[in-house]
Amino acid sequence: MVRCIVPVFLLTACGAPLTPEAPGPGAPEPAPEAPAPDARPAASPAAQPAAAPQEPWARRGVPEGPDFALARRGLELATDTHRLLPDNVGDALNCTNCHLEEAQRPKAAPWVGVTDRYPKYRKRSGKVDDLQDRINGCFERSMNGTPLARDSEPMLALVAYMAFLSEGVEDGKALEGIGMPRIQPPEEPDPARGEAIYIAKCSACHQVSGAGVMGPDDKTMFPPLWGERSYNIGAGMARLDTAAAFVKWNMPHGQGGSLTDQEAYDVASYFIFQDRPDFAGKDKDWPKGGKPRDARY
Repeated sequence: MVRCIVPVFLLTACGAPLTPEAPGPGAPEPAPEAPAPDARPAASPAAQPAAAPQEPWARRGVPEGPDFALARRGLELATDTHRLLPDNVGDALNCTNCHLEEAQRPKAAPWVGVTDRYPKYRKRSGKVDDLQDRINGCFERSMNGTPLARDSEPMLALVAYMAFLSEGVEDGKALEGIGMPRIQPPEEPDPARGEAIYIAKCSACHQVSGAGVMGPDDKTMFPPLWGERSYNIGAGMARLDTAAAFVKWNMPHGQGGSLTDQEAYDVASYFIFQDRPDFAGKDKDWPKGGKPRDARY
């Protein structure tokens, strides 16, 4: 039975019947180690009832009621981003195409505990970024769009949902499963082998053309992996190490970890180098050095 390799849309990802959304790439890059002294305080979303400490990876559903209305809106925006925010999203992706299972799956760039991880210094920007900066980086790169106003309802809602997922998490910086654990290929990645893997295991969902599958009213069923409706070269998922790690731990959908490290690198080396939009702000990245080995520019 053919399975897909790249994300089911969740931010949730791919491979099941065409009723749920499927994920796709565009994930954040790993956190640098050196904090900067001028860190800005994190934005505080609307107050919500405190949650008792709990198992960080226990699945959380946002409760009903007015206290959680903003967090519920954030979840709604995360899972249907390109249709609900057309003025800010230039492709056909949703947040949950990279941040799978409503941004709660370990090793798929989860938002659980993320409010503990920001503000922090990031080499790509050369400054201390807060959550709003990080979110807008995704809108400009993974969404190939434009930033949200920092005090806008969509921004506040996304931060509120992140805060909800982080309630009761004692140390979001030390959680095992945050980000996407990096892997190493035994040998040089081979895009020709990767194409064969893609055709066999990814193309049923993401199509041979890489265009994905769109449902009624342009709803993203399986995300496009390249082309004009996919993420641009400034996105984290356009980088080989990031894409290979995402594929390794999360694809094919429902079979994360089934590919070898070599297979994950091979297929990533095939799809990330297909045609995709440029990123206008690329000349401003890594202003103080520290460009990673797999940077696209």
